[in-house]
Amino acid sequence: MASTALPQTMKSLLQASRKGTEVISITSPIPTPTHPDDVLIRVHTAAPCAGELLWAVNFPDSVPADKEMVPCQDLAGTVVKAPAGSKFAEGDRVYCRIEANRAGAAREYALARTTELAKIPASLGWIEAAATPLSALTAYQAVFDQGGLDPAALHGDEAARAKNGAKRVLVTGAGGGVGSWVVQLSSLAGAKAVVAVCGGKEKIESVTKLGATEVVDYTKTSIEAWAAEDPAAREVDLVIEMVGGKTLSGCWHAVKNGGDIIAINTPPEYGKPEGLKKELGKGLFFIVKPLGSNLEEIGQLIDAGKVRPVVDSVWTFDEFEKAFARLDSGHAKGKVIIKISEEADK
Repeated sequence: MASTALPQTMKSLLQASRKGTEVISITSPIPTPTHPDDVLIRVHTAAPCAGELLWAVNFPDSVPADKEMVPCQDLAGTVVKAPAGSKFAEGDRVYCRIEANRAGAAREYALARTTELAKIPASLGWIEAAATPLSALTAYQAVFDQGGLDPAALHGDEAARAKNGAKRVLVTGAGGGVGSWVVQLSSLAGAKAVVAVCGGKEKIESVTKLGATEVVDYTKTSIEAWAAEDPAAREVDLVIEMVGGKTLSGCWHAVKNGGDIIAINTPPEYGKPEGLKKELGKGLFFIVKPLGSNLEEIGQLIDAGKVRPVVDSVWTFDEFEKAFARLDSGHAKGKVIIKISEEADK
């Protein structure tokens, strides 16, 4: 689409106040590229992230005062205009995670950087594509870059599989967007065990199909009680933790002395139970990097049929309030998606 064919205005969602969680629908100008790596994208689908409406309050240093408060950092769409010499061209189907310090994708046109973008796998439609970036990137980087599993195992490297086969992995929030990817990637990489913490029959069935070898149903027992029944057999080498609170504290009982906790909700040390004589090899509060290069590798795995995004529900643009409510309920089984364009169902 040539720039001369662009409309003057577009529909957009906006966080009404940096200090509140109300989201409103507005009409705004089409964004204009200002950075050398900016790519203008016509958005077809976008995905909100749990807690994003509180980022400005909880993480003020990561949300600049001049940020346009458009939510939904995950997008799938079509390139309208890309920098000369980049690997993207007009008409390319792309998806990405936009860095949290810039405006999101809950609008008809959005700006992403070339380093954030990847071409959408041929096997994915717009809805599944928008469900992929944040969840898959977070899981990939937590499991491999930070958690120590060797990603070469994803492509059949036997030495890497043997290395990973010595590790037991526990993931909390296993039925959610990120958790479902941690289960899939850990299983695909050959972990000795993948322990999924979730609740409810549907989520338990889902994570088992995705590759979980053991399930802790938190509606029936705590992680602490589960681990205490047989510490020698049940303690794990690596925890990927995304819930915080009592769940994080329980993970300290489940991890081996010298094991690792990689957390995306709360720094691990904040959840250590008083008096527990156990030390971590690595305790890390982790924030995802929106790398298109990682998305490219994930896309190869998707097209090979080895992994798949999990979609909880799909909402029209006008149903955005229901979409955020579903996300905030804490019961979503995968990603919540908002359709932005009329082509979103294709």
